[in-house]
Amino acid sequence: MKPLIVSAVSLTLFASLAACGRAPETESKAVAPVLTSGVIQGNIEPSVRPQDDFYKHINGKWLATTEIPADRSNYGTFTALSDAAEANLRTILEDAAASPERTPGSDAQRIGDFFASFMDEAGIEAKGLGPLGQELKAIDALSTPADIARYIGHTQRIGISEPIGFYVAIDERNADSYVSYVVQNGLGMPDRDYYLAKEPKQVETRKKYRAYVRDLLAAAEVKDADAAATRILALETRMADAQWTRVQNRDVEKTYNRYELAAAGKLTPGLDWPAFLDGAAAGKVTTIIVSQPTFFTKLGLMIKAVPASQWREYFRFKLLNAYAPYLPQRFVDLDFEFNGRTLSGTTEIKPRWKRGVATVESAVGDLVGKRYVELYFKPEAKQRMDQLVGNLMQAYSAGITTLEWMTPETREAARTKLGSFTTKIGYPDKWKDWSTLEVHRDDVLGNVQRAAAVEHDRGLGRLGGPIDKTDWLMTPQTVNAYYYPPANEIVFPAAILQPPFFDVTADDAVNYGAIGAVIGHEISHGFDDQGRHYDGTGNLREWWTDADDKEFRKRTAGLVAQYNAFSPLPTLTVNGELTLGENIADLSGLTVAYRAYRLSLQGKEAPVIDGYTGDQRFFIGWAQVWARKYRDDDMRRRILTDPHSPSEYRANGVLVNMPEFEAAFGLKQGDGLYRKPDGRIKIW
Repeated sequence: MKPLIVSAVSLTLFASLAACGRAPETESKAVAPVLTSGVIQGNIEPSVRPQDDFYKHINGKWLATTEIPADRSNYGTFTALSDAAEANLRTILEDAAASPERTPGSDAQRIGDFFASFMDEAGIEAKGLGPLGQELKAIDALSTPADIARYIGHTQRIGISEPIGFYVAIDERNADSYVSYVVQNGLGMPDRDYYLAKEPKQVETRKKYRAYVRDLLAAAEVKDADAAATRILALETRMADAQWTRVQNRDVEKTYNRYELAAAGKLTPGLDWPAFLDGAAAGKVTTIIVSQPTFFTKLGLMIKAVPASQWREYFRFKLLNAYAPYLPQRFVDLDFEFNGRTLSGTTEIKPRWKRGVATVESAVGDLVGKRYVELYFKPEAKQRMDQLVGNLMQAYSAGITTLEWMTPETREAARTKLGSFTTKIGYPDKWKDWSTLEVHRDDVLGNVQRAAAVEHDRGLGRLGGPIDKTDWLMTPQTVNAYYYPPANEIVFPAAILQPPFFDVTADDAVNYGAIGAVIGHEISHGFDDQGRHYDGTGNLREWWTDADDKEFRKRTAGLVAQYNAFSPLPTLTVNGELTLGENIADLSGLTVAYRAYRLSLQGKEAPVIDGYTGDQRFFIGWAQVWARKYRDDDMRRRILTDPHSPSEYRANGVLVNMPEFEAAFGLKQGDGLYRKPDGRIKIW
């Protein structure tokens, strides 16, 4: 999916937090708590000057002493928090699985038995490929283009979606209704460049991928697996050549192409849409949004031209590849060797309990999240975040009002959009209904398929109905946040609301530099190079004047050039166009968080704590959250596929554009992070 309040009085963060739970005054007044600086002193590397490389100055000792765990492709602040959430989820699931009082059909029964079904290694080994028997039989029966289209539709309901991704979401040009979307899919490697690039590393990866396809088929006793692997790789390469690049896929205007079914049939000769929708149990769908029309045209021609026998080979491999984690150990090992070791450089497979947690999370994460919130999230945190979000909104509004390069007409429309934002904090007001889901303790693969079908059918059930404003696209236990343009909403799950992002024992400055910048980042996505095309109601329409559009593009072009120059590995540079939206959100988010922090001081200066001024602690709070190390293979994958820049450049790349950082640390010409005023980029 493309998923991608308001004003509040300006108060200091801690003052507003304290007010939420303040006891009635008595004659004996409580002593105000002594706040910490929030600076993680043990991570600082004094041999690196903050003026030259702030990221390495603040995180240098952590970078030097931290090793990436063997079962990880990267490790950092986000993953450390995710590990803590993962441990909590393990407790929840193990308790549910062991409880003798699991009422059939209850949440505890569903999540407990789901987890237990994954942990049942002996049972999985004994069943072999038996659980795939029905699917393999269906694949063997495919003989016509209509059969192929129908089977592609069927894969949507069992969580495979090859080579088309189908889902229901808010209509981006009519945000009061839902519509069906189809997107390009079908590759076994992370991106089209893995198939098409000529670099030696990618050529080597393709050889290993072909071997993986062969070995996976051979493990399932497919005859002539070697020749089949060659044909499958050729078919996927043909798909890769037809696919749009990730930069092209970021264009929200070009990826919205509305078709009635008859017109879609003309676009894609060879692709039988009624058969596809029948297979997806979506026979009532009459309109689809086609994200990449040229890909679907070529896919239709491929379905028509490629022999059914080759499609059967392809679908058989896709089935095994998708379900390998739930099959006997020989499939698990092959899956890890390629998808873990080769693609990400991970040296050790995760313990089974971690993979079990991830399986339940992926399938029914909000069911687990419901219990997670009950145990680990304090309700007052919502109130505390409301105060901070209000301050950020006020600061963003002030920034728009004084934006020197924007005309009054566009400025007023931007303020209107900002005033229409919805904020969601912690967890959903209404939990999803899983009452139709059957979970069996001895059927992990069936549980995965049935959960996917319930979620698929839930989406289809929304067609023709009102927008569900309580819907979340992340679980509460996710260490992340997001902005969803068609709903014009910013969402902050419970798991991110803890140190170093959010520390109620620390002075305001680091909180504004950390969680404040995260909030500002998500707000700014509503005004990045793609989010700015949506209005305050969530509709995709042009509300910018030509002059403002031209000026915005000029400024963002400078940001593209800045990030294009960053090189994390030899011959490997950041893609400034792919990462533009996130880089805009980082720059604008930290800028508005700083503005909100200064407003919170009400004209006073913050105290010096641990030798740092308030402004210095603000920027330290920003840099601390980006501590992260990557394996080289994972870095290569991310540069090709991830719209976020590597953490080092997220930290330093923003700071060079902020005169406030220059002033806080006394930068001067010749320092590594110094930029002349005319070389700094300002957007919002």
